[in-house]
Amino acid sequence: MHNTSDLQEIVDEIAATLGASATLEDRSFRLLAYGAQHGDIDTVRQESILRRRATGEVRDYFERYGIARAGGPVRIPADAELKVLARVCWPLRHGEVTYGYLWLLDSGSLADDALRGVAPLVARAAAALAQEARSRQDLGRGLLALFSADPEERAAASIEVPGPVTAVAVRESSERVAALWTLPRGVLARTGSPVALLAPAHLAGEVAQTLQSAYGTAAGIGAPRNDPADAWQSWREARQALRIAEHFPRHAPIARWPDLGVHRLLARLGRSDLHELAAETGALDPELAQTLEAYLDLGGHAQKTAAELGIHRQTLYYRLGKAERLLHRDLSDGDDRLTVHLGLKAARLLPQDSR
Repeated sequence: MHNTSDLQEIVDEIAATLGASATLEDRSFRLLAYGAQHGDIDTVRQESILRRRATGEVRDYFERYGIARAGGPVRIPADAELKVLARVCWPLRHGEVTYGYLWLLDSGSLADDALRGVAPLVARAAAALAQEARSRQDLGRGLLALFSADPEERAAASIEVPGPVTAVAVRESSERVAALWTLPRGVLARTGSPVALLAPAHLAGEVAQTLQSAYGTAAGIGAPRNDPADAWQSWREARQALRIAEHFPRHAPIARWPDLGVHRLLARLGRSDLHELAAETGALDPELAQTLEAYLDLGGHAQKTAAELGIHRQTLYYRLGKAERLLHRDLSDGDDRLTVHLGLKAARLLPQDSR
């Protein structure tokens, strides 16, 4: 990982040389360093420093100027309505890849000649971020060992990260590609099925949201672990939570292990156990299964169930009665209701061809 103090020294030198307020952010618009204030300050700079990252709205606004692909400084005009001061955005590019951004508030003194004078410093910052990205990729290759259930494999993993940490599993997409190196600092990632990630616990939700949106699929988040040596347990939970997110709309598109209730038990069951539970409802056709599951999910509230399914209440009663006869179960009996409910949930977790 790069040394944050090195980046801070670079930003301080740029700010002093140009006499301009400077901030340095990574590709995800997370603040890495900032210099002393020179002249006026606008809401964007203030919020970036206070919150340590720009908001999604700010990011969208500036990306409209093509900063992600620009090969040099981009001048962004002031916008009085949005209370945005004029600024220069200098993409931190190394090897034709943008790793971050240098932002300079421009009071009118940032001539092209002055900017060219700090180009070597900008190149140093870009190289530092590129080196970090490469280091993260190298560490990411050891994630599978760290996540292994085998103690010997975990012991051989050459990864040292501070806790608490949380594992995240995201299903890849064959149609979309996510740039894993653009994730916030401290996040380790490895491609695969699913994508494996290890993040500081406070960033897990953000990381899951970012990649789930990028792939358009589903994600699972494990419970945090204070000791990174126990991250393999969080990874197991994240993969199981991903299964729940993929099969239960209520928990989609991102399922958090601590929030899954009885679904945690179902996710831990092996295929034979799931088959045994699912067999309890095997006599139902898809329409009856959907009706019965909705009825039980809503606590046996007939009016709400009929409204959700878009059917008349008498139709609902007819279907429920038919299901009781086929299953030889009494839906007014608590044990029978529990058996049927779990059977319907278990069936969702089985492959279509094995139900």
